[in-house]
Formats: sequence, C-alpha cells, structure tokens
Amino acid sequence: MGSTKGVVHMAMPGLRRFDHVGFTVPDIEQAHRFLVEVLGCEYLYTLGPFEPDGDWMATHLHVHPDTRMLNRWYRCGDQAVFEVFHYDSPDQRYAVPRNSDIGGHHVGLYVDDLDAAIAHVKEAGVTVFDGPTASRGAALGNRWIYFLAPWGMQFELVSYPGGKAWDRTHPRDTGPDD
Repeated sequence: MGSTKGVVHMAMPGLRRFDHVGFTVPDIEQAHRFLVEVLGCEYLYTLGPFEPDGDWMATHLHVHPDTRMLNRWYRCGDQAVFEVFHYDSPDQRYAVPRNSDIGGHHVGLYVDDLDAAIAHVKEAGVTVFDGPTASRGAALGNRWIYFLAPWGMQFELVSYPGGKAWDRTHPRDTGPDD
C-alpha cells in the first residue's frame, strides 16, 4: 500500500499474475499462420463465431451492437497467452495504432538468443526495424528490437540473459523459503 499527497492506494484484491493479452486482427487465418509458423505459438482453441444478440456486444465488449466476433487462443512460450479476435463491425476502424498513439502498444517476447531470433523472423519475411539496441541505465544488460506482424501490429524481441541492472540491484522478495 502506498500513499501520494494523502491519497491511499490499495492493491487490487487477489491480483496474482498477468493472464493474457487480447488483440484484434483483420485476417484470422493470416494471424494463425504467423503466430504458429513464425512465432511458434501453440494453438489452443477457437470460440465463436458470436452473432449479434440485442445489445450484448455493446454492454459486454464496448463494440457496436451489430458486431460479429470470433476469437482464437494461443500459448506463446511457457506462459504468455494471446486471445486473438476477428471482428466484423459496422463502425470498425482499420488504422493500426503506432506506439505514440493513444491506445498504441506492442507485445514484448523474451528470447534466449536475440540474434538467432532476429535471423529467424527476417528469414520468414517479417519487417524488422533497426537494431538490436542495447539498453542503458536501469535496463543495462537488455537488448531489444521491434518487428511487425503481417497486419502491422508491433512486436518486440528482448533478451537479458544476465539480467538487467535494476533487477540485479533490486532483488525481488519472493517470500519465505519453502
């Protein structure tokens, strides 16, 4: 529990861990091929398609009530789970946000061998930005590079096999030893 200028901030009751990240793609089959064949994700299952049902889509997902939706689930590595949506909506926007846009984002993927991972995505024809970049300061020890999914979403490959400077000077308290 922390305090700033007399305001008390409480932790989320029962929060244990990150569960999944969801993102929307224009072509679910293209996304499936990329996630499975290029990134090596494990396909888990499909839900839907879901058809409009009154105002359910609007009240549950904050989308147009006449939206149709399908989603697929993938495991990426040991723990990350992607919930991948494909929507058909009358008011859908198609612009992919940049990191600098409100709602902009990227997905960071940890790899053991950054150079081998970069070579792999380049060989698959993926657009890779300049780098890799070696971080400084608190992130010293980290190297990273951005790349684009076929639909324009930004991903990042990161690697810090010796840990980051901040992590080495601030060991995490994991509680009593078992």
